[in-house]
Amino acid sequence: MMGPVLAACLLIILSTAWISQANGATCKKDGGVCTCNDQTKNVDCSSKGLTAIPSNIPVETTELRLNFNSLSKLSPTAFHGLSKLTLLSLQGNQLQTLPVGVFDQLVNLADLRMNINQLRSLPPKIFDNLSKLKELNLEGNQLQSLPEGVFDKLAELKTLDLSSNQLQSVPHGAFDSLSSISNVQLFGNPWDCSCKDILYLRDWINDNKDKVTGAQDAACGDQQSKAVLEITEEEAAEDCVYPNTTTAIPTTIITTLASSNDDDIPELPVPQENFQKFLGYQEPDHLPTQPQCLMSISGYLGLMMFFVLISAAILYVIHFLKKA
Repeated sequence: MMGPVLAACLLIILSTAWISQANGATCKKDGGVCTCNDQTKNVDCSSKGLTAIPSNIPVETTELRLNFNSLSKLSPTAFHGLSKLTLLSLQGNQLQTLPVGVFDQLVNLADLRMNINQLRSLPPKIFDNLSKLKELNLEGNQLQSLPEGVFDKLAELKTLDLSSNQLQSVPHGAFDSLSSISNVQLFGNPWDCSCKDILYLRDWINDNKDKVTGAQDAACGDQQSKAVLEITEEEAAEDCVYPNTTTAIPTTIITTLASSNDDDIPELPVPQENFQKFLGYQEPDHLPTQPQCLMSISGYLGLMMFFVLISAAILYVIHFLKKA
C-alpha cells in the first residue's frame, strides 16, 4: 500500500514547488530580475532596463525601488495590493503622465520619489489618499501647471521639491494645507511675474522664508535677477490665463480652418493608435521586458514538466492498482 501514498506525496511536493516558483518570479533568487530582502521587506529593481512594473511583487514589500529604468507609462493598477509600501522610488525614468488612481492604495506611503522624469502635468486628486506622505520629490520634470488642491490632503508632508520644472504659477491656496511643511524647493522654474496669479506665491514665500530653500532663487522667468518675493502689485498687474497645454489648439490652425472652404481643408492624418482604439485594441498593462520574456518561457517549460510528472505519477498508481 505504500505505492499510492508515495505517488500522492510526490504530486503534493511537485505542486507546491511549482506554485512557489511562479509566485516568487519577481525576485532574483527565484529567477526574477529584482533583488528582494526578506528581512527588511525591500525590493530593488533599479537599473534593469524595465519598460513595465514587474509582476508578483510581494505584498509584504515596504520599500520598492524602480530607479533608472525605461518606464514611460504606468498601469492604473500597477501598485494595487501594495498597501504596506512606505517608500516608492520612480526616479530617473521616462514617465510622461500618471494614470488616475495609480497611488490610491498606498495608504501608508511616506516617501514618493518621481524626480528626473518627463511629467508635464498631474491628474487632479492624484495624492488624495496619501495622507501619511512626508516627502514628495517632483524635481527635474516638465510640469507646466498644478491642479487645484493637488496638495490639500498632505497634512503630514514635510518636504516638497518642485525645482527645475516649467511652472509659471501655482493655484491660489496651493500650499495652505501643508501644516507640517518644513522644506520647499521652488527654484529653476520660469515664474511669470507679470500676472496677478504670482502674488499668492510671493506672499507665501515671504511668510515662509524659513521653509523655502533658496527663497531668493525662486526667480522670475523673464528677469532671472529678480526674485518672486520682490515683485510689486504694480508689476504683477495682468490677468493671465494659461492654456491647457494638453488640449489647446494653436491659434494659427483655428484661423486657417475658419477662413478656408470645406474643399480647401487638408485631410489631417489620424495616428495609428487612434485606429487601434477605435477597433477596440488596447495595449497590455504590462509590456514584458527581455528578462520577463525569459521568465515566461521558463514558466511554461516548468508547467509542461509539471504535467508530465503528474501523468507519470497517475500511470504509476494505475499500474500498481492493477497488479494489486
